[in-house]
Amino acid sequence: MEYVGTSVDDQQCKPSSGFKHKMENGGTSSTNQQMIDQSHGNVGEEENSQLPLDINKLAKSLRADMEMLHSFSDQCCIYRVPIRLRESNEKIFTPQVVNLGPLHHGKEELKAMEEHKILYLQDFLKWSTASMEDVIKVVEERETRLRNCYAETIDLGREDFVKMILLDASFIIMVLLKDCCEGFESSNDRIFNKPWMLSDISLDMCLIENQLPFFILEDLFKASNITKCSPAEEEYSVIELAHKFFEKRWDSWLKKAILEEINSSEVAHFVDFIRKCQKPSESDKTDKELETINVPSITELDEAGVKFSSFEQGKSLLDMKFDRGILEMPLLKIDDNTEILFRNIQAFEQCHCDEYYIANYISMINFLVITPKDVEILVRNGIIENWIHDYEAVTTLLHNISKENALSADDFIFASLVEDLNAYCRRRWNKWKATLKQEYFHTPWAIISLIAALVLLILTMVQTVCSLIQL
Repeated sequence: MEYVGTSVDDQQCKPSSGFKHKMENGGTSSTNQQMIDQSHGNVGEEENSQLPLDINKLAKSLRADMEMLHSFSDQCCIYRVPIRLRESNEKIFTPQVVNLGPLHHGKEELKAMEEHKILYLQDFLKWSTASMEDVIKVVEERETRLRNCYAETIDLGREDFVKMILLDASFIIMVLLKDCCEGFESSNDRIFNKPWMLSDISLDMCLIENQLPFFILEDLFKASNITKCSPAEEEYSVIELAHKFFEKRWDSWLKKAILEEINSSEVAHFVDFIRKCQKPSESDKTDKELETINVPSITELDEAGVKFSSFEQGKSLLDMKFDRGILEMPLLKIDDNTEILFRNIQAFEQCHCDEYYIANYISMINFLVITPKDVEILVRNGIIENWIHDYEAVTTLLHNISKENALSADDFIFASLVEDLNAYCRRRWNKWKATLKQEYFHTPWAIISLIAALVLLILTMVQTVCSLIQL
């Protein structure tokens, strides 16, 4: 402790004469004792810093730490959402009804669904030719591969881990079957008799932190032989059931012919599957670099005379085309849950993928939509299906999903489109033509008035010419 100068506080810290006499006889003030202790402590620290390092002991400790952690696996595909994405809206990344997989396992607020999982396992075994022991063995044999799919060490013993995966996987399979095929429902089903619960579960199945590896669903489905014992007339694979299930909820997302293009062995999980449903074809990809982010908005394009057309439903959102003054865009359905889907796919792309084509779409739609008027124009032309019924809210939603979005100018798939739109808007004739149309041809009466004015002008010019000839 150090004192500099003399102040009121310094005077209060000085001992009285009686206390001073005590110090002279061997007493020690608390302040001085503290100073002495600190001095001794500093000496001790200096002495410790000079002691030789026990290298062998430290090496042994580090080796023990390394042995406790398994190395990163190339099978990893399920991640925690990065904090910078999560902090904008925690809820859209967090399961609200059911936890699937280990990342949210054991949460108190989700335990109510555990009874449903046991009942659904019972239904799963009822329709299966496999026994309980058979399906447990399927999971047990794949335990290491399953653990490797998660980006963090799972702190569960073998028995608890296998039990969790089996319950969650059989639950998912039965949800798909009950929703997509007739004959699997039961009158006392507390999920399918409450449509809102099923809706919430379907949303939880689209969260990146709430995924099971796709291969375990397929392996259990095949081992169960449910398709052979099924009351349904058709036999389905897991990927066909998943497509049918999510198409009911995200119909503008899943291309109709996409199953012919997707190899189920390459699907990591449901979020990856939904993303793959938007994968652009090779012909849609571009090698051009994005030279500018100054892109005309929908309103500016409208004022420049661009016409807007919607593709037929079932096209990829990435299939935007501009030709001869017409901008064609696939239908985008926007409701209260749109942000959940976009943000979770966005997080998966940033954690796992080499190509950010959903991020590219997010960037492009935000280049085009700046104000509620832009939304209004797209709604009027059938490009946005607005279930929120609020242009301002749609604008805000689109801007929200663009936060922390990854944009790479080197491989932006809409680079050619941006170039064409800018080139079109730079041509003066296009602007003049659009202004003429908007100012003078926007109603039948305006057209009649313009024609009348032109006729009057022509007659006046004829009369003037005739007068000059007579002179």
